[in-house]
Amino acid sequence: MKKSALITGITGQDGAYLAQLLLSKGYQVFGLARRSSTSELNLSRLQWLGIANDIEILDGDLSDLSSLMRAYKTANPSEIYNLAAQSFVATSWSQPLLTANVTAVGVANMLEALLTCCPGARFYQASSSEMYGLIREPRQTEQTPFYPRSPYAVAKLYGHWITVNYRESHNLFATSGILFNHESPLRGIEFVTRKITDGVARIKLGLQDKLSLGNLDAKRDWGHARDYTRAMWMMLQQDVADDYVIATGITTSVRDFCQSAFAHVGLNYENHVVTDPRFLRPAEVDVLLGDSTKAHQILGWHPEISLNEMISEMVEADLKRLSNKGA
Repeated sequence: MKKSALITGITGQDGAYLAQLLLSKGYQVFGLARRSSTSELNLSRLQWLGIANDIEILDGDLSDLSSLMRAYKTANPSEIYNLAAQSFVATSWSQPLLTANVTAVGVANMLEALLTCCPGARFYQASSSEMYGLIREPRQTEQTPFYPRSPYAVAKLYGHWITVNYRESHNLFATSGILFNHESPLRGIEFVTRKITDGVARIKLGLQDKLSLGNLDAKRDWGHARDYTRAMWMMLQQDVADDYVIATGITTSVRDFCQSAFAHVGLNYENHVVTDPRFLRPAEVDVLLGDSTKAHQILGWHPEISLNEMISEMVEADLKRLSNKGA
């Protein structure tokens, strides 16, 4: 029989790439999605990858335990990947309660439904490098103390620890991936990397001249979402559930990301990028740099796509999108 997997957040960047990976491995893939009466379900990322018709979408919401239980019973999953969240850091300051209900308490709902309906399934929780916040060590490992600096990061920290607690209290196979920043052409336009590559494409095509950004000196450890979703799957194939940092081990500033993206189309970022105080965080996370030694040694995971390859792919995808719109 085929393995069955249930992915929450399947319409997002990570959900789409993970679904593609699992389908390539012969899984039957179910996706949980929250429907709205005011708009159609956005399947654009799944359509971009050509897999929208290969997935069964189930109605559900992380804040509604009964809907999660129904979805589990329908999918009967051997693996569950919780990728759903209110995941935009900036929004978490203006919507802190929504962020807490979905990104934090939603994880407890997922685990409680798991315990009730399919305790033998393996569970993956998408934790975040944002939990480290005001960093306590120059390179962050699984043992580095957390210091969250946004409502989003605080909510993610609850989700992380409740996963550990359910694993230890109920003997569930529940693991967390502490993923550092990962990007792709499927990244939401509100995130800084995609904002940059979309801006580069617009400027190159003559659709605008300036790109407004916040802190250009913030540094992140950026990898490609395809590499990181592969790590998620690898975590659930182990004999013992555990938590892993997934990162490239290389830190890059927003400024350097801009330089590379503009250089890809033969432009100088200094002629186009302007800083705007509106895009500064109330509490900044200045630098994040992950140490994935544990994942290298136990999972055998290593990133395969370089930063420059990722930036080039993102810029080219945005050039194609915008050129097609103008056709």
